[in-house]
Parts: sequence; structure tokens; C-alpha cells
Amino acid sequence: MQWECTFGARIPAPGRRRGGSLVDVIERWTGRYACLLQSALRLGNEQFAAHLGIAVRTVATWHSDASVVPRREMQQLLDTAHEQAPPAARQRFALLLAKEQAPAGSTPPGAQALRVAIAVVVRDSDVLLVCRRDDDAAGITWQFPAGVIKPGGKAETTTVRETLNETGVHCAIRQHLGNRLHPVTGVLCEYFLCEYLAGEATNSDAAENIDVMWVPRNSVSRFIPVDTIFPPILATLQEQT
Repeated sequence: MQWECTFGARIPAPGRRRGGSLVDVIERWTGRYACLLQSALRLGNEQFAAHLGIAVRTVATWHSDASVVPRREMQQLLDTAHEQAPPAARQRFALLLAKEQAPAGSTPPGAQALRVAIAVVVRDSDVLLVCRRDDDAAGITWQFPAGVIKPGGKAETTTVRETLNETGVHCAIRQHLGNRLHPVTGVLCEYFLCEYLAGEATNSDAAENIDVMWVPRNSVSRFIPVDTIFPPILATLQEQT
């Protein structure tokens, strides 16, 4: 299941319309807004810095100080990055911005934040990855098997079920590795270390995925940018290599 598709609803970005196009979405960029744009573009720190043509330490500063106001030329770079972003990324940015600007306590009673279960399935010295189709400029992305946790559902059940549905692999939960807001998507992720039980790794969801593959644990960073991998995952894979 490609959980990114839950953001597929067309959401207009806040701002003023001029000549039928959205402009001046951000009057003044701050570190926080720059990080939201980075999340919408689904880029790691190094990728975002390269995309803007700036130093990685500048992006790191935005993450450490949300209130910092970039200088004028940086403001222009961010304006351009937003204007040239793919439509899907602009929609994600609009959603993230709307959530950021929503008044405290405005969430409807009983509403549940989007949660995703991530399966880190290990088999001997390998770990299971899926290659997803991506409508953005990147084209494809490698990820761990994942699925949206339905309201009232259990993260553990979702982890096992979605892994089987996507890859044909049966697994069992070994350990909860923790949770975080994903640095690229902004979604709340629950991470689980899983043990392989049975099944051949096959692409069982061809509509969303391109491939499924076992890769050596020490090679994961060749497929997924290391700065976007949840640190406990890296630590766990290194311990067991």
C-alpha cells in the first residue's frame, strides 16, 4: 500500500490569486516554512541543499531554529523552489502549511492523526525493501514496507498485514523501535523490527510498487538516503550485521 497517496486530495495552497495562479504563498520564509517545503519535496538535508544550491549546514540551521529568517537571496531561492515544484509537492506543502497555521484545538473531536506502520523485516544478513512508483521528479523511491494504521486499528497488526500484502512475506513483530514524525512526509510513523517467517519476496502490489528485494543490511543507505532513516533502525541493523 502506498501510504503517500492519502495526500492525493487536491488542496489549494493558501495565498492570493493573481491572474489565475497562486503567488505569494509565503510572505516571508522562516526556518520552519523552509523545512515544510523540504518535507513536501521529500528531500533529505543534502538533497534539499543541492536542490537550492546552498550549504547543508544552512538546511541544518533551519531544522535547529524554526524562527530563523533566511536572508533576501535565500528567500528568492525558496520562492523559486516552491514555484517550480511538481503539483503533487505543492499540494503537500499546502496541506502541511494549513496544518501548521491551524488554531490550537481546531482538530475535530475524535479525529486521529495519520499514522503509518513501518516494517523492518530481517532475514539472516538481509533486510526487505520495496521500490515504489512515484509521480514526483524522483520517479521511484526505495522504502521499507509500510501501511496506514486505520482508526482504532493496531500498529502491530497493520505491520504484519501490509508486509504480506505488498511482498508476500510472512513476518512476526520482534521489537518496537519507536516512532517519529517523518522528516520528509511529516507523517507519524511507528517502526517495528520484524523477523522473517516464510514466503518468497514478490511484488504483490504491482499498481503501487515496481519491485521487492532483499538487500544486505549494510547496503541499505545505497537505496534510502541515510539522513532520512530512523536512527534506531540504523543502530539495529549495524548491531546484527
